[in-house]
Order: sequence, then structure tokens, then C-alpha cells
Amino acid sequence: MKLNSTSSTLSHFILGAYLNVGKLRYFFFLMAASLYVVIVVANASLIVVISVNRSLHEPMYMFLCSLFVNELYGSLGLFPFLLIQILSDVHTVSAPLCFLQIFCVYTYGSVEFCNLAVMSYDRYVAICYPLQYSTRMTLRSAAVIIVLTWLYCFVKFFIVLSLTIRLSFCGNILNSLYCQNYGVVKLACSDTQVNNFYGIFSIFLSVFAPLLPIIFSYMKILRVCFVGSRQMRQKAVSTCSPHLVSLVNFSFGSCFEMLQSRFDLTGVPAELKLFLSLYFLIIQPFLNPVMYGLQMSKIRKIYKHVLCFKIIDQRKNTAS
Repeated sequence: MKLNSTSSTLSHFILGAYLNVGKLRYFFFLMAASLYVVIVVANASLIVVISVNRSLHEPMYMFLCSLFVNELYGSLGLFPFLLIQILSDVHTVSAPLCFLQIFCVYTYGSVEFCNLAVMSYDRYVAICYPLQYSTRMTLRSAAVIIVLTWLYCFVKFFIVLSLTIRLSFCGNILNSLYCQNYGVVKLACSDTQVNNFYGIFSIFLSVFAPLLPIIFSYMKILRVCFVGSRQMRQKAVSTCSPHLVSLVNFSFGSCFEMLQSRFDLTGVPAELKLFLSLYFLIIQPFLNPVMYGLQMSKIRKIYKHVLCFKIIDQRKNTAS
């Protein structure tokens, strides 16, 4: 389907990657809805636990809270839209909603990498300079870093999206399950040289720039672990393992998404490509609260305390 119109008059896009699964759509809808509920409950509960417990008002847990807020933000940009499309027979999305989803999904990915970079530096200071940690990483400095991280990612991708919106389009069919910036740019019949250049530059700022402090931090942490005591190594493993799992998982999903959106991966089955295109938006928000909730000893203790308190309270009410 071709449209000879500009972005200002383009009314909608068509998502051509949805498969005709018949009655299985209800099964996929229930799976996606259940996963969304779990993601919201898990991330929101951890945000509440960190917010209401003064013992968790530390920079490390503030960065975790920012990470969980971002998981909710990214899930909100995908799941409600995905649930509607699964049940729909005509997979169309209005142009303004499509651009809004692009902004949400891409800023989510950028904030995620920046959060992981900040958390790696926080772990580096805590492990390599434990006596100076309280002065080098204060609550005030952590709050400023979080605000700057979100502003940096939002402003950076606002420029990307503004360059996309100004384009003239000759088509409106996107071969994806949700709106993707590069997919929209490929539909343009006007000059996209600036979009392509800034798009590559934005990828560098979003992915490779945050990887530099991550690599630096872990090189320093490994160096300290090799010359440090057994207790130091155990502390490093316990505090860094959730972060490393989260980093590797998100890097894998993001790299595949960037590759499949820009190159024709004909050797990969269509169903697998569809799943992997959603991987970084689905698995990461589900994995992070599970990983950090189980690994962080303070969070585990507070959960146990709350659970025991509820059980005792219930027994008292039953006895009375």
C-alpha cells in the first residue's frame, strides 16, 4: 500500500508482521497480559519497598529504583499496544501514536544502558574505594546523576524523532510488531542522509558510550578482586553478578534488534525474529526485579520481615 503524502498528512501505519494465528490469539493475549501483570507487580513492589524503608535510602538502591521505574516505563510503551494488536483483525496504528511509541521504546533502551553504566560505576567506587564511598557517592549526587541520565536520554532521542517526523513518506507498511524508528525512516521518499547519520551517532551515544564506563569499572573491580582477600571477592561477586546478568541479557536483545532492523536476516526463521524483536522489551523488565530481589540481601530481609509480619497479624486476627 503506497501513500503519496507527507508526514503531516499521514494518518496511520500498518504493522505487517502480525501472523494470522486464529483462535490462538486469545492464548497469546492471556500470556502477554499475565506477563505484563507480573512485570508491573514485581517492579512496582520493589519501588515501594525501596521508597518506604529508610535503610534502603542509599545510592545503590536509588539507582535500582531508577532501573525499576524504567522497566515500568518501557513496558507501558509496549504491552497495552501489543495486547490491543493481538486481538485486532486490522493491525493499524495512528501516526501520532506510532511516533509516541517510538519515543517510549527508544528512550527506554537508552535509559536502561545509562542506568547500567551508572550502577557499574557505583559498584566500582563501593568495592575499590569503600572508605571513600560515603563521600564520593552521596544521596544528593545520586539524585543528580539519575535526573541527568533521564534528561540526557530524552533530549537525545527527541532530536532523533523530530528528524523522523519531518520526513515525507511514500508508504505506510511497517514489517514489525511495533513502531520502530528505522522502519519508519525506510518508508521515506525524501532525503534521509541526516537521519541515517544522526541515527548511527545516537546508537553510539546510547550503547557504546555507556559501555566505556562499564568496561572501565569492571576492569578495576577485577583487578581489586585478584589482589584482594577471599571476602573481597565474595562481596564483588554477590554485588556485581545481578548487574552482569542484566547487562549481558539486555545487550544481547538490543544488539539483535539493531541488526534485524537494519539487515535482512533471511537465515533466521520469521517466528524467531518476531520473538527476538520483543526480547529486550519483555525479558529485561521481567528479569531485573527477579535478579535483584533475590540477590540483594537487604531487600530479601525486608521482604521476609513484611511477610512474617503479615502472617503474625493474620494469626492474631484469627485468634481474636
